[in-house]
Amino acid sequence: MALADQVGRRLKELRTDQGLSLSELARRSAIGKGTLSELETGQRNPTLETLYALTRALDVPLSSVLNVDEPVRVSGAAVDATLSERFESAEAVTDVFRIRIRADATQESAAHAPGTEERIVVLSGTARVGPAGSPRLVHPGEQAHWAADVPHVYAAASENVEAVLFVRCPVPARVVP
Repeated sequence: MALADQVGRRLKELRTDQGLSLSELARRSAIGKGTLSELETGQRNPTLETLYALTRALDVPLSSVLNVDEPVRVSGAAVDATLSERFESAEAVTDVFRIRIRADATQESAAHAPGTEERIVVLSGTARVGPAGSPRLVHPGEQAHWAADVPHVYAAASENVEAVLFVRCPVPARVVP
């Protein structure tokens, strides 16, 4: 199944399970209603930034709309990411991505759900990552950790960066009627 179809079906399922209209999810995510409709029907390929905006509005981890069994690459302004693992516990969902940060581009990621944390392990190249106001350089073999519930950035210092990214999202407490 193509990425657009897979993601579209899953987005619609999550939206309807939460009793949200297309208009309400569009409002919460700041994604246009027409764009959201095209995404749900598989007519548009999602960007990494769009997927994060939608999953943030749905209060679910990014891996909730991607399939671990059929790895696909999702791209953003500077980052190509492939979900390789999803681990769920009672406290959190941890997504593991193999990423490439492309040289000559910067990706500014919006804040994720409260309590979300990210950790990167750089395999090659030098990354500039972390909170938007204070990113740090991370060299091959090094790692960095930051709160991802604030705006944060990804950039390559010069050449492409190859890395593994861990995104840990707390499981939100659901109100039981």
